[in-house]
Amino acid sequence: MKIAEDKWRHFFVGIPMGSILQIVAEYIAPGRMVVSGILALVAVIGISYGFELFSRITGKGHHEIKDAVASILGGIIGIAVTITILMTVFY
Repeated sequence: MKIAEDKWRHFFVGIPMGSILQIVAEYIAPGRMVVSGILALVAVIGISYGFELFSRITGKGHHEIKDAVASILGGIIGIAVTITILMTVFY
């Protein structure tokens, strides 16, 4: 099964999005990795689906739930890598 190119694009955009949101969430809840991870994940899900919903409502772009799922999966990778780095460097 071949994964469509646009899904890879969404996946790779999700990685830095998850990483950046994890850093912001760590700033909001310092030292509480579970809480900051959940905050970052909720933000990734909201942004990913919100972008697809915006595409559907405005007709600009293509609305597809699989794009949001790909972004969320990338975001989870970004969050996990960032948590690992933060735990290694600061704790």
